[in-house]
Amino acid sequence: MILAGAVLGQSVLGGGSKDWRTASREPAGLAPDPATTPEAVVQVYSARAVGWRGKFGVHTWIAAKRTDAEKFTVYEVIGYRLRRTGTSVVVHERAADGYWFGNRPELLSDVRGAGVDELITRIEAAVQRYPYAQTYRVWPGPNSNTFTAFVLRDVPELRVDLPPTAIGKDYLGLASVGKTPSGTGAQFSLFGAAGILAGAEEGLELNLLGLTFGVDPASLSIKLPLIGRLGPGGDAEPVILGGPADPPAGTIAAGAAD
Repeated sequence: MILAGAVLGQSVLGGGSKDWRTASREPAGLAPDPATTPEAVVQVYSARAVGWRGKFGVHTWIAAKRTDAEKFTVYEVIGYRLRRTGTSVVVHERAADGYWFGNRPELLSDVRGAGVDELITRIEAAVQRYPYAQTYRVWPGPNSNTFTAFVLRDVPELRVDLPPTAIGKDYLGLASVGKTPSGTGAQFSLFGAAGILAGAEEGLELNLLGLTFGVDPASLSIKLPLIGRLGPGGDAEPVILGGPADPPAGTIAAGAAD
C-alpha cells in the first residue's frame, strides 16, 4: 500500500516530462553571489532527473567556491559524458543552483566560513579518487548519486542526508559494509540493490531493489520511494563552520518532498 501511494503521489507531482533541449538551466536563487560573498562556500543539491528517470529519482551534485573565488565549481557525474570523454566525472564552472533541465533543485547543505577551504581540498581529493569514473549504470549504480555519496563520506562536516530518491547512493561496489553517505553511521549494501543503514543524519533506512524506505526521528519524517521525504523541512539554511551556528548532527540536511 505504501508503494502504491508513492506511485500515485509521483503521478500527481509529475517530474521528468519536460523536453530537456529547451528546459531551463537558470539559477534558482539558492546560491550566494560570489561577487558579494568572499567567504568559502560548499553546497550540496538534488533535483529530479531528466526524462523518465525523474519519475523514480534525483540527480545530485556538489558546488564549491574557495575564499575570494569569482565563480562556483560544480562536481558531478553525467552519464552521457562517459561515452564522449571516457569519464563520467565532470568538474566545471556553472550555476551552483541551476535548474536541472527544468527541475528546481533542493539545497541539502550549505556550509560557509573558516575551515571550508580545507573541506574543498578534501572534496577535490575525493573526486580524484572516485573509483567508478569509467562505469555508469542508472540502476543500481554507480551513477551521479554514487559519486556524490562517495565524496560526502570523506567530508562528514557537511552532514548531508541524501534523499531516499537518490538511487545509487548506497552502491559500495565489491564492499558490502561502509559508512553512510553522511559519514555519521554505518551501512550494509549488496551492490546498491538491497541493504540497510543507520546514521545520525539518515535515521534508519531499508533498501529493497534500490527503493528506499525509512524513518528519520531527528527530522520527524518518513522516507518513501518515488516521493522522497515526508515531514518538516525545506531548503537548508547556511551554517557557519566553527561558529555559533554550527549545529549538532541531524540538523542541517532537510527536505519536505525530495
